[in-house]
Amino acid sequence: MKEKNSNKKALLALAVGGFGIGLTEFVIMGILPNVAEALQITIPEAGHFISAYALGVVVGAPLLTSISHKLSSNKILLFLMIWFTVFNTLSAFSTGYGMMLVMRFLSALPHGAFFGIGAVVAGKLAKEGKSAQAIAVMFTGLTVANIIGVPIGTYIGNQYHWSASFIMVGIVGILAMISIFYWMPHFKHENDSSSEEEAKGLKNPEMWALILLTTIGTGGFFAWYSYIAPLLTNVSHLSEDMVSYAMILAGLGMFVGNFVGAKMTETFSPLRSVAISMFAIVLVLICNALVASNAVMALIFTFIVGMIAFTISTPIQMAIINSAKGSEMLGSSMNQSAFNMGNALGAYLAGLPIAYGFSAASSSFVGAGLALAGGIIAVTILVYRKQKVKAKNKSSVSYCSS
Repeated sequence: MKEKNSNKKALLALAVGGFGIGLTEFVIMGILPNVAEALQITIPEAGHFISAYALGVVVGAPLLTSISHKLSSNKILLFLMIWFTVFNTLSAFSTGYGMMLVMRFLSALPHGAFFGIGAVVAGKLAKEGKSAQAIAVMFTGLTVANIIGVPIGTYIGNQYHWSASFIMVGIVGILAMISIFYWMPHFKHENDSSSEEEAKGLKNPEMWALILLTTIGTGGFFAWYSYIAPLLTNVSHLSEDMVSYAMILAGLGMFVGNFVGAKMTETFSPLRSVAISMFAIVLVLICNALVASNAVMALIFTFIVGMIAFTISTPIQMAIINSAKGSEMLGSSMNQSAFNMGNALGAYLAGLPIAYGFSAASSSFVGAGLALAGGIIAVTILVYRKQKVKAKNKSSVSYCSS
């Protein structure tokens, strides 16, 4: 019983870290005008801070995971959260564009590594057959950040000073550090292999196909999410005040979808769950575009899209871990980089039709196309696996008969 409670606390520690990461990634979007005004820059220039964070995640995930492979998992997680806390707190004291840009890049470096390594650790903490639920608990922190943390952080930043939002992030980081230090089991150093030996797991072409799937397929969600405000105000004709409530609805959907995805993973295989999620995203995004002019339906689908989109979080992470044998932590971390590349890809492609004069509803059609491509990749991998098994069985039969 004591070990069971200890593992629950360890998963909670991962969730607290996930909450802090989700908070710092998204809160800046709500206080962007305040940041721009305080630093005496334009809003588009302030938008570079969002891009700098995304770039930091892409660079930091494989970099910090690979250079920390000699440390035990609990020490790596503590190191990552110390880094996160220091640079997010320093962001609050930025006095100009250049300093803030550097701080946002540096504060993002632990993001992918924390979730990637945390997913592997969560799997080890789980009871047999419950790895998906354990990983979902970690990602709960990210979804709760969207429901509670970001609205509170945005309110504080707007009512007082933008820097207060990043002080709040720093406080959450300290709580995560303390919880990891006291609640995370002291894992023995599991890996004495060299970086070269670790990289062998990255030679599996299936893992790279999954990375491509994440980049393209999750771009479908970000194509919709990036333009949710103009969709709701210009197409659904809701007030700007309602957008904040709609974001909470989306966050609630993500929270529910996170655990639905974990249940799917236990019922089906991780990759089959990914394929189901991708094709479901295609369907709900098309429906969302078609009913967007109706304010009530738009709000309903804000919840539904958020829910369906986040059913992919746990299964894709488990699929990557399973395909990167020997390099589970590195592969899992790289998948977080892929999520952020999907963010950039989805936002860019969905912005093109809007730039050419189409309504914001067109972003959902673009997202559906990206999700469809992700679903096709998932089915291709499943077919490849089936053919591989058939070929192996045929070879075994031939060998026995000879």
